[in-house]
Amino acid sequence: MRSSVRISATIVLGAVFASAAPPELWQAPAKWHRLLKKAVPGTLVLDDAGVEFRSSKFAQRWAYVDIHSFDLSARELTLDSYQNRPWREPGERRFQFALGEPMPPEIAAQLTERVGKPVRNGVPLPSVAILSEVSAHHRMWSGGSNGTLRLKDDGIDYVTANGRDSRTWRWADIQTIANPNPYEFRVTAYRETVEFDLKQPLARVVFEQMWDRLYATDLNLSVGGGEAHR
Repeated sequence: MRSSVRISATIVLGAVFASAAPPELWQAPAKWHRLLKKAVPGTLVLDDAGVEFRSSKFAQRWAYVDIHSFDLSARELTLDSYQNRPWREPGERRFQFALGEPMPPEIAAQLTERVGKPVRNGVPLPSVAILSEVSAHHRMWSGGSNGTLRLKDDGIDYVTANGRDSRTWRWADIQTIANPNPYEFRVTAYRETVEFDLKQPLARVVFEQMWDRLYATDLNLSVGGGEAHR
């Protein structure tokens, strides 16, 4: 009788703890990379409350509010936390993870929204309604990349065929935009400045749409009904 009571209590407690755990959004095998040290294998988990790395050698959890920013590509995630670096080193602590499988764009978008602060998300959503697009070359000292700039209601994407060097910026991630001539375009975001050579001229009305959306968002105004920018 006592053993059955004990078993029932264990089942009830297990159910309580299971229900208390935040629902998982996504998880994947990952390796935590450390400078001049061997990488630590484990599992990276995203749930409703934050990001967690689970390993027998190292375990760490970051609530979304405790993540300062992040840098995401298809196979790598770098978290910037508010933790101080060890041994009185300057700056905040960074955690770099190599992902065993790509983070889906939908999960990347959720991570961006939950962190809230300016980030660098290199995994744009593929199927999003766009207002306009133009072929572009991302100009870099090392050669750059070719892709497509896409204007959306909620921001700007730069999409490449292989996914490398892709970007997605919410309006909240962008400080300013510039179009010095029809064949050049620049995005100055809080995390980076990216310059593009446009393969087709950017129509003035398209740039004005971007301008309106960027600054209407900044001022918390609705888009539309304004005068054209000169």
